[in-house]
Amino acid sequence: MQLEIISPKKMIFTGSVVSVTLPGALGSFQILEHHAPIISSLVKGKLSFVTDEDEQTELLIEDGFVEMNNNKVTVCLESIIKEL
Repeated sequence: MQLEIISPKKMIFTGSVVSVTLPGALGSFQILEHHAPIISSLVKGKLSFVTDEDEQTELLIEDGFVEMNNNKVTVCLESIIKEL
């Protein structure tokens, strides 16, 4: 599936991934390929994803939103605190 992570200032990541784990308001949740469409708010916490090459990236983020539709995940963030 495709993942785009964007902020008002720049494109943070775009590429093909196996999974994305996000800090939701009701707790952490994971999105896998062919997940049902969803829109959710995000809270301060850890966002991680695994690329098709099995590389894992972790980011500590501020709040934002995520949309999953047609095997494309779009994450809109206010800012990244740091890469873990």
